[in-house]
Amino acid sequence: MDALDRVVKPKTKRAKRFLEKREPKLSENIKNAMLIKGGNASSTVTQVLRDVYALKKPYGVLYKKKNITRPFEDQTSLEFFSKKSDCSLFMFGSHNKKRPNNLVIGRMYDYHVLDMIEVGIEKFVSLKDIKNSKCPEGTKPMLIFAGDDFDVTEDYRRLKSLLIDFFRGPTVSNVRLAGLEYVLHFTALNGKIYFRSYKLLLKKSGCRTPRIELEEMGPSLDLVLRRTHLASDDLYKLSMKMPKALKKRSFDKG
Repeated sequence: MDALDRVVKPKTKRAKRFLEKREPKLSENIKNAMLIKGGNASSTVTQVLRDVYALKKPYGVLYKKKNITRPFEDQTSLEFFSKKSDCSLFMFGSHNKKRPNNLVIGRMYDYHVLDMIEVGIEKFVSLKDIKNSKCPEGTKPMLIFAGDDFDVTEDYRRLKSLLIDFFRGPTVSNVRLAGLEYVLHFTALNGKIYFRSYKLLLKKSGCRTPRIELEEMGPSLDLVLRRTHLASDDLYKLSMKMPKALKKRSFDKG
């Protein structure tokens, strides 16, 4: 039995709170992401992981040490780190001759890999190289997807779902106009995925509704789809299943 699978009885109040936080809930906690560097990682991959971590904070864990693992061959290391850090999302970066500047984006279900998609970085501009102002830590982004591929092919549909899961941040009941501060824009075109990040500027327009301008904030990535490891339809539906108590609550509200 894995050491993390053993039943542990808390001995302190702090340990009890920690275990209660990890227990299944009707409304789950905000999904955290772990960012992991492989045994071989280029400076580009390392900086991409840092930039994505900057966008994810405070809902991310950046592992600075190299981890020798191959997600498509063996997921045990990822599952171990997922349970250790209580993260249900991951991004793994590596670099080799066959697959240069490689990223694997994935998610967990019950601390086991549900699905993951591998992309290659063809072009990258870092947060630090774009000298415009940035958004405060923890700002919830608006997500925009452009391109028919996101609605046509299964690989792209699942990639869209995965990116929404990865970057959506906390669920909110109300939105104020001044709180709409930045946009993550994903475009699927001619076999490529273009990832752009913009800060939203509200300008005077002479009327009540302000004029909106977008200012590139970074990071900026041109990606190409490589390998995929997708959950079966049955497992995917199970992972998306809503508890009966939540269904009843939604029905009562309606």
